[in-house]
Amino acid sequence: MTNLQLYIEQSILPQYDAFDGGHKRDHAEAVIRESIVLAREHGADEQMAYVIAAYHDLGLRYDRETHHIRSGEILMADQTLRKWFTEEQLLTMRDAIEDHRASGKNPPRTIYGAIVAEADRQIIPETVIARTMAYSAKLYPEGGFEALYARSREHLLEKYAEGGYMRLWLNSERNVRSLEALRAIIRNEPQLRALCEQWYQTNNP
Repeated sequence: MTNLQLYIEQSILPQYDAFDGGHKRDHAEAVIRESIVLAREHGADEQMAYVIAAYHDLGLRYDRETHHIRSGEILMADQTLRKWFTEEQLLTMRDAIEDHRASGKNPPRTIYGAIVAEADRQIIPETVIARTMAYSAKLYPEGGFEALYARSREHLLEKYAEGGYMRLWLNSERNVRSLEALRAIIRNEPQLRALCEQWYQTNNP
């Protein structure tokens, strides 16, 4: 393990432990793994992609609406990173973090923004549904299953269904295939409800 990896593992990734169920350390680690794969495929710097992915959601410590901006600020304020990256590289990494948000209407400014945005999508149907239910539960802790399901289904339709606001900037084969599978579940309301019920029962024994 390099000194950079050791720093990320010991000082950065543990911060995700305080976030909601959809954005804990396992999420950051999954985005890191996919970002490195995509960086390799597109000839980008793997270390930059690694750090961008590690920092991309740290701004959630403040709020969700501006977390992408806050995450970029956290990266730029981290003086330790200057051991390994130039100012120019850090600015590129900040821009990428700012551009990763799924609701962003403009294309990412660099390949690094496209990489972390694509990696962050994590369109594994069961994972998307679980993350959506977990976030709904955070917003409506006393709502019961019906309230959680209604909110979650509305969000899934808004974001992932045909015409939804989520965009794939690189159209990686993995995400395209997984998005088609997720849309099929969203169209099949009994199947979607069953998966949400399964999550609810597991997390509310």
